[in-house]
Amino acid sequence: MNDVINFRNARIKEDAKYNAQGCPQGSCSGPALWNLVANEILNQVWPDNVRIQAFADDFVLVIKADTNKSLVEDTQSATTQFSSWCSENELAISTEKTNYILFSKMIRSPKITWNGYKINRVKSFKYLGIHVDDRFNWLEHINKQGEKAIKMQQNFKRIAGGNWGISQIHRWTLYKTVIERMLAHGSSAWCLNPTFKMKRKLSSIQRPFLLHISGAYRTTSTAALQPILGMTPLHMQLQFEARFTSIYRLRIPLPPFITDTQPHDLEMKATGWSTHPSEHLKPNQISFEDGEAYIARKDIINIFTDDSKTEHGVGAAFCVLTNDIWVYQWSAKLNDNNTVFQAELTALHETVIYASHLPNHNTSKIHVDNRASIMASSNSKSTNETARKIFKILLSNPRIKVSWVKAHAGNIGNERADQLAKDATQHGQLYSHTKLPEPHIKGLLRKRMLEEWQTSWKNSDTGRKIYNILPSVSLRPTNWNREDVIFFSQHGPFPAYLKRFHLSDSDYCSCGGIGTALHYATECIYTVSWHMRKPAPNFEQEWLKRVTSNLVSRQKIRGIIKFISENRDLFRPP
Repeated sequence: MNDVINFRNARIKEDAKYNAQGCPQGSCSGPALWNLVANEILNQVWPDNVRIQAFADDFVLVIKADTNKSLVEDTQSATTQFSSWCSENELAISTEKTNYILFSKMIRSPKITWNGYKINRVKSFKYLGIHVDDRFNWLEHINKQGEKAIKMQQNFKRIAGGNWGISQIHRWTLYKTVIERMLAHGSSAWCLNPTFKMKRKLSSIQRPFLLHISGAYRTTSTAALQPILGMTPLHMQLQFEARFTSIYRLRIPLPPFITDTQPHDLEMKATGWSTHPSEHLKPNQISFEDGEAYIARKDIINIFTDDSKTEHGVGAAFCVLTNDIWVYQWSAKLNDNNTVFQAELTALHETVIYASHLPNHNTSKIHVDNRASIMASSNSKSTNETARKIFKILLSNPRIKVSWVKAHAGNIGNERADQLAKDATQHGQLYSHTKLPEPHIKGLLRKRMLEEWQTSWKNSDTGRKIYNILPSVSLRPTNWNREDVIFFSQHGPFPAYLKRFHLSDSDYCSCGGIGTALHYATECIYTVSWHMRKPAPNFEQEWLKRVTSNLVSRQKIRGIIKFISENRDLFRPP
């Protein structure tokens, strides 16, 4: 070992190359420098019928014209303008990767060239993860995403089979967090009003995952598996997300039959910094230690804030204590759909406004029993607009201090503010400055989605056996395992099922009875160890509902299905 370590020679070859443009892959400053260059072409003056869009170094030009001739002329003019900018900045365009798509019924393709190179026409292209086709029916995108989903499903099978591998809840979670998220990409652009073909294709994509998660037989209907697993039909789930993105992020109003809420009624998330990064609060302005000790001080104005949400509504309030005298109080009633967090920020906002108008020689101590509102208000990058307003007021008034105080701990100021907020839920003056939160519009759209799903489930022609047991849809899974699904759907190793799908010549059990699921649960001599009392024909559906809600009965069902699956020869008719 000593010989290996000692007396070694190392030679390093070093070479250099002059580089006047470009930057290494993965450069931290590369995107920022590129944006400075790309900003020039984006800010150039373009004709009214030309739009330019860019993401990193991928550019898209959208040209509109009334005739083929004017379309070619306008396109060539736009490409010439873009080419001139490229030449000025010593940029090269890959003509092999440059294509154009035509949204028109014209049969003849316009001839488009780029510096003498012919640009090929394509039926569809991919941009920002979305496949755009020349008919705008989005089937190309759904097909491509479906192919990716099938590959994922095949990999899924390698780690989980029908009765082995990861549990059902883990399969359910993987689908919701991986598969569904991949399929939902850009849904606001293509799934706001899905067509019948789109719905059918999305259903076919979702089906293999439903079968794999539930462990059901392949003949089990998709409509039946969805309420069992608490999974909304895929097109409805994507439409829900498209609606939410449209009204909340894109600020596009939805039709009145979906919701009357308008985009301007909704709270909007702020981005970036509220002030310059160098500006920050004083170290002693924010405290998360219990500030009860300051209440007894006579040289400090103590202000207490609180909120309340009851069956009567949402209230916010604050009260001011000076020299053991209550000198001022404020309360208001917010919209019933506002959250407790919004009410807390509203109370704090009104408090700092009041404190900012006090004489400059007075120090104000605001006591808040909600840590989240203090953290949001002291963060210059908070996404909440009210919290940003509070931060700016605190920044310009360092004599105003905010401290946390323990709630419902006998603090006289906190208890008084709490009572004021509770009274405000019924008798307070309406406060209209706080807009509706994000969860409110999500709840409305989710309720609309469930109503549409319920109507579809009620009017469906398939899955009626499951409908009789689960007439109402829900986003919560039933927690049925594979054997439960097989028994209640009656798609399983039963002679009656095998005869129905032409997999057997007889529907009789080897004991002589008709081999239905109910027969094995109540009559068959081979499954007597798991028998339950047979219901009257008129009460069969009620009996099934009671079995689904009784864990002991379901344990018997699981024992029956496992026994039949392991001893199929025993149940074959003679």
